[in-house]
Amino acid sequence: MTIYLPIAELSVNIFIILGMGAAVGFLSGMFGVGGGFLITPLLIFYNIPPVVAVATGANQVVASSVSGAITHFRRGTLDMKLGFVLLAGGLVGATIGVVIFSWLRRLGQLDLIISLLYVVFLGTVGGLMLVESLRAMRRAARNETISLKRPGQHNWVHRLPFKMRFKKSKIYLSVIPLIALGFAIGILTSIMGVGGGFIMVPAMIYLLRIPTNVVVGTSLFQIIFTTAYTTIVQAATNFSVDIVLAFVLMVAGVIGAQYGVRVGQKLRGEQLRALLGLLVLAVGVRLAIELVLTPDDIYSLAIGG
Repeated sequence: MTIYLPIAELSVNIFIILGMGAAVGFLSGMFGVGGGFLITPLLIFYNIPPVVAVATGANQVVASSVSGAITHFRRGTLDMKLGFVLLAGGLVGATIGVVIFSWLRRLGQLDLIISLLYVVFLGTVGGLMLVESLRAMRRAARNETISLKRPGQHNWVHRLPFKMRFKKSKIYLSVIPLIALGFAIGILTSIMGVGGGFIMVPAMIYLLRIPTNVVVGTSLFQIIFTTAYTTIVQAATNFSVDIVLAFVLMVAGVIGAQYGVRVGQKLRGEQLRALLGLLVLAVGVRLAIELVLTPDDIYSLAIGG
């Protein structure tokens, strides 16, 4: 069964799109990431134009993130105050990111930049997460005591000014790194169509020392509003959001996220990080291969508008 996508200007198999949305929603709920790092490359692999894939992929992230965030809110594992501080930086970053996105599109370099950014970010983050999680599993197998810094202990981040107390997370932290992190995620959301959870979650755990139990829910909360804002701005400025594609992905993503949350609670933290690291790395490698392979059609013709 095929459906026509008016903005992407092509026909696709609806069951393949539903499968993509459900799979990404499942991973979103399981790992606490928006899933944009996966849905955007998948859409590109399925020959959806990168401009449409980025803008529409961000929309699908909203749906799966809402579903996962509601579940965490009910369970008391979402720090609203922390989420709003991250969101303040995220909205500013997203606005600047849309401007950069439009500029790159006018230059004709958008597709290349999107692919390169994915290869660099996914390869780096996936590799680091995989190495760290494998070390943690080896230590656990040998019954070694793992020396982790508790939330109350300080590193250079905790010596920064403009501190704020977050009672839910039980931390006293400067808003500067939080706003900076949100700002960076906002830019990535606009340019790459990602929620940014694959960067935000490790940064919150390892750099900011935020307790793991509230990281996933808080990350999803910030992702909801940043990606929703990005989708609206992209639709208004670049006309690149395909409503039909977005709706199909959204429906499947919401259902998949509910099951992902349940499965994620049954796995240990280092197992989750290892699986996410492998997934991120695999997508990065796949994109890198696409960049170096000779295309089927070496020459293409386009009529300038």
